[in-house]
Parts: sequence; structure tokens; C-alpha cells
Amino acid sequence: MDTSQLDFNLLVTLDTLLAEQNVTHAARRLNMSQPALSTRLGRLRAIFDDPLLLPAQRGMVPTQKAIELQPRLHEALEAVRQVVAADSDFDPLRAKGTVRIAASDYTQSALLLPLLHTLRQQAPGLRIAWHSLDLTALHGQMERGAVDLAINRPQTAPELLRMRMLCREDYVLIARAGHPDVKGRIDLDLFCRLDHVIVSPDGGGFSGPTDTVLEAMGRSRNVALSTPGFLVVPRIVANSDMIAVVPARIVREERERLQVLDPPIGVPGFELAMLWHDRTTTHPVQRWVRERFVALLEEL
Repeated sequence: MDTSQLDFNLLVTLDTLLAEQNVTHAARRLNMSQPALSTRLGRLRAIFDDPLLLPAQRGMVPTQKAIELQPRLHEALEAVRQVVAADSDFDPLRAKGTVRIAASDYTQSALLLPLLHTLRQQAPGLRIAWHSLDLTALHGQMERGAVDLAINRPQTAPELLRMRMLCREDYVLIARAGHPDVKGRIDLDLFCRLDHVIVSPDGGGFSGPTDTVLEAMGRSRNVALSTPGFLVVPRIVANSDMIAVVPARIVREERERLQVLDPPIGVPGFELAMLWHDRTTTHPVQRWVRERFVALLEEL
């Protein structure tokens, strides 16, 4: 193999292609056209004297040589990036790149929206991509660079990912302003009698942490509606006589339309953590975004 024809950009291209196994997705990550990427792939095939990636029904599949090459190539590139990062002064105003963050709809609204406003002011050259959180695929997504950062409860975080605690969230009860039965307070009997909206991320569920507490008390409530996401719940409640128990941060700007009350029972809150892969630990942009996120939450 003639290594004199190799350069850093070609190796980055190969690393991205092997991670994505799809020319369209790799071109998008590299911010280049598909024809230009195909040209680079042709050069790589000639240098390595191997097809490297073969067409498949969905995307491409790596050859055996490519499979053996991938982990060593990725490790070498990360080592180079760490050397460069250690010797460079990071300036957020001049930073360029894309940060991919996976989170639930609740987290996007409650935590990522304030972060987005901060990043637009302090690092206008950064692009932010929000992704739906898929815990079963998260480690693989982070390993290949499809996701850089994730926000999730620490108890269900995939193993082998780095983690830092962010905040604790408590539950509140919401009812519409002018609700005929809820007038600034609610007791347990009324709570159990009214219709409830519940969030079931997997879809179709009609019980949650609130029902666990009620069951221990020998009580139950009437869940009339199940929805897969939190963002629609305040709107549903504001336009009906249903009530809901939701994380407090999701309704901090809804107090004109809603009554925000303490539930008549103690519903345990939860913690949120920031997750990332070893590959981004020392990356200057990723490290700065993580630090800014922690600082922002402390300010809030």
C-alpha cells in the first residue's frame, strides 16, 4: 500500500463511512456532496486495494479488511484529535461544528430549549441537532458519532457511557384555570374522582408512578387519556376538565392557563443525568457544551 497518498481527510472520510455504512448519511456528517464522497471512496479503495464497502439492500456493508481496520483507525484518529485539542485555545465565538443531543420531548422543552438560547448567543457557529432518545440504540449511536450527548435518568443509562448528574425534577398537579371543581387546591377524593391524562412513552399505558403510590394506599384514579409525550399534556389540560401529574419544569411558563398545585399524595421525583461516550470526552466543542449545560442549570 502506498501510504504517501493518504492524508488526514481521507482517513476521517473512511472512519465516517465505516461508522455510517451509508454514503448519504456519511456525506451529511462530513458536510460534502455525495459525488465528492464517492470520489474519496474510490481513492481509498485504490490505496487499500480493497472495496472496503460493498452495496447492500440498505446502505453498504464493510469487507473483512474494513472490519479489521475500523477499530484501529478510529482509535488513531481520536488520539490525533486529543493532541490537537490539548494544544489549542477554544473560542466558542469562532467554533464550528454540529452537536447531536438525544432527549425525550420533556427534556427538549424543559432543559434543551434554554441551552439552545445560550448556545446561539455564545457559540453562533455551532449547529444543534435534537434526536429522539432511544436507550436500546444509544450506545451504538454514540460509538459511531450519530449522537454526542444524551439526557436521561441515571438508573436506566446504558453501561460504559460517561455520566454527570444534572438536576432533580419534582412532580406537580395541573388543572385548567377556571376548572369547576379545582379551585386552588385539591384533596385526595377529588383527585381520584376526576379524569386524568397520563404519559406513556411506550404508548398505550394507563398507569405510572402516581398509580403505584395510590395502590399502596388502597386507592385508584380514573385515567381517561394516554399520550406518548409530555409536551401536549398542558394544552390538553388547559382545554378540558381533565387533570395531570407532570414534571414541574414543563409548566413553568403555563401559569396563566393552568393551576399548578401540589398533588395530594407524595409522588417521587426523579434525577436527570448527562451521558456521553469516551470518544468526545476531550473534544473541545463537546467539552465546552457539557460545561455550559451544567453552568446553565445551576443558574436556572
